[in-house]
Amino acid sequence: MDKQIVFEDEHIRAIYLKGSSDTLVLSFGDLITRAKGNSINAEKSLSKYEYSVIGIMPKQKSWFPHDSMMGVLNAVQGILAEYTRVVSYGGSMGGYAAIKYAKPFGMNRVVAMVPQYSINPLEVEDRRYTDFYDANVNGDMRIQAQDVVADCEYIIVYDPYFDLDREHYEKIKPLIPQLHTLHLPYTGHDAIAVLANSALLHDFIQHPFDSTYFYKQIRAVKKNSKFYYRSVIAHSLGAHNEALGDILKSIDLQLDSSFFDASLKQTITRILLNNKRVDEQDLQKLGIAINLPFEERTQLQDSFGKVLVFNVITQKLESYDQQVIDVNGKYIIPLHVEHTGLATVVVKKQTYLICMNDRRVTKLFKAEDELSSDMNPLLIKKGMGFYSVSYKQLYMHCDEQGNCLFESDSLSDAHKFIVA
Repeated sequence: MDKQIVFEDEHIRAIYLKGSSDTLVLSFGDLITRAKGNSINAEKSLSKYEYSVIGIMPKQKSWFPHDSMMGVLNAVQGILAEYTRVVSYGGSMGGYAAIKYAKPFGMNRVVAMVPQYSINPLEVEDRRYTDFYDANVNGDMRIQAQDVVADCEYIIVYDPYFDLDREHYEKIKPLIPQLHTLHLPYTGHDAIAVLANSALLHDFIQHPFDSTYFYKQIRAVKKNSKFYYRSVIAHSLGAHNEALGDILKSIDLQLDSSFFDASLKQTITRILLNNKRVDEQDLQKLGIAINLPFEERTQLQDSFGKVLVFNVITQKLESYDQQVIDVNGKYIIPLHVEHTGLATVVVKKQTYLICMNDRRVTKLFKAEDELSSDMNPLLIKKGMGFYSVSYKQLYMHCDEQGNCLFESDSLSDAHKFIVA
């Protein structure tokens, strides 16, 4: 199907894709799916059902300014007149626009995933997007009752347990008497990714609203969405740690290595290790790579009586209770030291230096290899009845959770490790 740019200014690019449907879909992009060539938000799913689409794609993080949107409206009046039904669809910033501009574009149905009410810092407590607010561009931008179309259907999908998005929903809800709400718990702001499914989008556009029907379809999509399980895992940590093990044991999940950042990976592996639930299959499901196992060596204890280890999963120094090490010794290897020198570990009779940079990224280097310019080896110092570990001028200590931190340039009891 041919596409053509029908409007463009510094903030917005609008692309028309003519299909065979009587319904015209206005698909609004978001912060991630900003204008790139002739691409349209959710284009693959919409094209599958041959919808006619106007993709309204943001070129900047400017929340679809009113003047730009009126420019789009003037440019597409002729196109709008060709269709008996107009549906708007978008998430986050796009969800805001789908609601805000329903009246001038004559919407019959609005589908908004985790929309904003406003990004004006005087109107919302949520500070995720307020840096993008420009009074000259976004003046009077909040969604108001006068924006609402009386005979238009509105569907909002959001996570009621996610405080930041719930604030926006609670400000929007009183403005739309006929609002339909679908809850997507424990997904945070990831509703768009979790529900990325062609058949479900088709239902959102065409199917008469029936909450029972939609929840059934949503459950089916969630069950096969790795984004959903990633969100559930991230949101369950701390309060529902056992749920993590249950998910890993019962679900056929395969995340890639970029799904969790380094901090979240460390939290997840600590929970798994402390709950004695780690096996390689679990880690592979989470997209966490495992380096070669280390040999057991002499142990050091921190000020909490926990053993200092090198975690081959997170590639960090940490401390654990001995019983946790006894169960998971394949992954958390007690540090071996005998005298003052560079901190090392031994893998299959090969010695590796434990090195770190100023961003606290830890890497292993073979003793004979050159270090990259940003890396410095950790130093072990032997004192009278204790050892210390330092990076440059900073001494390491372990907190009660077992995280190893380099924060002080003076040596205290918290920085002293004793031989177990």
